[in-house]
Amino acid sequence: MSGEYTDAADPDTPLSFYVQDGKLFYESERRVPTELKPVSAVEFGLQGQKFTLRFTLDASGRGSTVFYSDEPNTVYKRSGDPVHHTFHDYQRAEAMVPMRDGVKLHVVYVKPADIATPLPFLIQRTPYGCDGTNRASFSGGRPELAREGYIYVCGDIRGRYKSEGEFIMSRALADHKDPKAVDESTDTYDTVAWLLANVSGNNGRAGFVGTSYPGFLAMMAGIDPHPAVKAISPQAPMIDVWMGDDFFHNGAFRQTYGYDYVYGMETNKESAEVDYGKDKDGKPLDGFDYFLERGSFAEDVKKSGSKMLPTWKLFLEHPAYDSVWSSRGVEHSLNSVAVPTLSVGGTYDQEDMFGPQIEYQSLEPHDASHQNFLVLGPWRHGYWSSSSRHLGNLDYGEPVGKEFRAQIEAKFFAHYLKDAPGEDKAGWDLENTASFQTGSNTWKRYAQFPPKEAQTTSLHLLGDGRLGWADPAAQAKTSYVSDPANPVPYRHRPIQPTYGPSSEWFNWLTEDQRFVTDRKDLAVWRLPVLKKDMVLTGEVVADIYASTTGTDNDMVVKLIDQYPDDDSDPKMRGYQLMTNEEIFRGRYLQGFDNPTPLRANSVHDYKYSLHDVDHVFKAGHTVMVEVQSTWFPLYDRNPQTFVPNIMTAKPEDYKAATITIYSDAEHDSSLQVPLVNACDQIECF
Repeated sequence: MSGEYTDAADPDTPLSFYVQDGKLFYESERRVPTELKPVSAVEFGLQGQKFTLRFTLDASGRGSTVFYSDEPNTVYKRSGDPVHHTFHDYQRAEAMVPMRDGVKLHVVYVKPADIATPLPFLIQRTPYGCDGTNRASFSGGRPELAREGYIYVCGDIRGRYKSEGEFIMSRALADHKDPKAVDESTDTYDTVAWLLANVSGNNGRAGFVGTSYPGFLAMMAGIDPHPAVKAISPQAPMIDVWMGDDFFHNGAFRQTYGYDYVYGMETNKESAEVDYGKDKDGKPLDGFDYFLERGSFAEDVKKSGSKMLPTWKLFLEHPAYDSVWSSRGVEHSLNSVAVPTLSVGGTYDQEDMFGPQIEYQSLEPHDASHQNFLVLGPWRHGYWSSSSRHLGNLDYGEPVGKEFRAQIEAKFFAHYLKDAPGEDKAGWDLENTASFQTGSNTWKRYAQFPPKEAQTTSLHLLGDGRLGWADPAAQAKTSYVSDPANPVPYRHRPIQPTYGPSSEWFNWLTEDQRFVTDRKDLAVWRLPVLKKDMVLTGEVVADIYASTTGTDNDMVVKLIDQYPDDDSDPKMRGYQLMTNEEIFRGRYLQGFDNPTPLRANSVHDYKYSLHDVDHVFKAGHTVMVEVQSTWFPLYDRNPQTFVPNIMTAKPEDYKAATITIYSDAEHDSSLQVPLVNACDQIECF
């Protein structure tokens, strides 16, 4: 049975089996050598695990394939002799680290006993618990960095798991002129100071890395940093949870996420599971029905069975962008590139797409030393940790995450944390931005983002459902009726709790939009089928002129790549893939801190970002734009009649409204797209 076994669908993550001291072991690039216990002649188990590994044998009795019992459809076929990987002898220790106010924070650190030279610290601070940090978890989560050799540190932040103090979600920055003030930045500073003094064998340098909430914490390490901090990589960081990250997008409240995530984080010091309950047949209740039946978020809280949680209270009492939220907006404090910063984001990130893009954008004007870097890839939240070639139904033909980790992330930290001044043994060669361009499925490198070649060009929403490059020649209107009682679902139903069993939350941004396109409560525009490739690289901005018969509304705009019906990949035939999408809540057109009723039947200009893209719409594909006014239950329903606080809206406040999109010389509804190649009527259609 010894040998290397490979999954043909994802050939970059093979398993190796070999015999040592008469026992069967297995390992992979991220699994440390692990002894297998025989269950039968062809089945083996792992200590503490319920699943088993099962082999099939060929006619000679030699191992032919192997699969995990809990993933029987993923078959690894023998592909060669066993391959042994480098795994350092990381030894684990833990400590309670005193902060400047006397509160002690829990850290776990692993240090390679087989490396004699001084090593830098690689640190992740997290609200998600550090007890599981050891040799296996470091190698499993960050295999390339574990092989490079670091003193890896995981720290529980205030009020979480084994750390003392009070947990405050997305804690705002304190006044650092006050020596007694504490925040995540000062806690980071004090942690680094303690590690330098108390953990031997360090080289005096520290780097920070983290994804999502830990990405926000990594960014905190770059604000008034300790002098030893030489590199940070905030990945999918929660930079502003009201403007565009986890809890609100342009004022529209993310109802399911605001409910689920806060419940899981603030019910106790560790984590709690969310359950929507059962229907009359005993099956898990569809989240669409769960939230529709409750109505407003105030009712969600009332019927939750939970005490009032701190962040729920903020949602209810501070729905607009007041000082409670702006003080938590990290972008307002990014006025210098204090340390080399590698921001990493996914264009299909369902949680924090906004964070890394606004972080890079905020730092770029201050980057005199050229130490502000950006990586964008076709990833869901944190999926650059994967070595898969796939995301949902999409096949990129290469392991995009593995390439990023080996060619960019590992070199970034090696250069800034290990190289001597003036040398580059690490081979760090990123000038500014690296982006994996979808459609062409190739890595691109840019001196700035967006690149100079990208020209902002208007793609007009014309009459009769047509898109066009020319200014509107005639007046046109497109209307639909938006009914809060029958909202457009944001993903296929049933909708499970965000992080619950079998949840489809993770890949929803790649779902085929045909499941809603034929609805009557949205509007669709199309270009003719492309005759040549159309390349967009940069920010897409919606500029939609619309009216409503109500006094408030939401605007959802989606840019879609429709695949041809004869696509070479059968599962992609006719597929409608979103490339850009975003929502805007109408009451904030006069300012995010100033909710104002809309004048009924008056035309309003909704101009807002649909975020960055680097995509080739291939010849034979169709470019689509879709506009709707509900996206439920990810976003709470706008009553469409103005109420002071949507969080506490009553059932009678929710009313249907007619939304009209305008196209004429004065009201030129369009998408501003970053066009790299000319695409006029003659060349393209």
